[in-house]
Amino acid sequence: MPLLKGKSKSVISKNIGELVGSYKTTGKIGTSKPASKKKAVKQASAIAYGKARGK
Repeated sequence: MPLLKGKSKSVISKNIGELVGSYKTTGKIGTSKPASKKKAVKQASAIAYGKARGK
């Protein structure tokens, strides 16, 4: 599922949840394979906040 557009906390939170859910099922975020769930959450946060900034 594609990430949502927007800058609100709820949109960012949903995007992080989507990315972490993807990690739980496939072990990947996109093409990256984070070593642990903690690193996956950190990477998902960076992606979600970057999407909110428009990058």
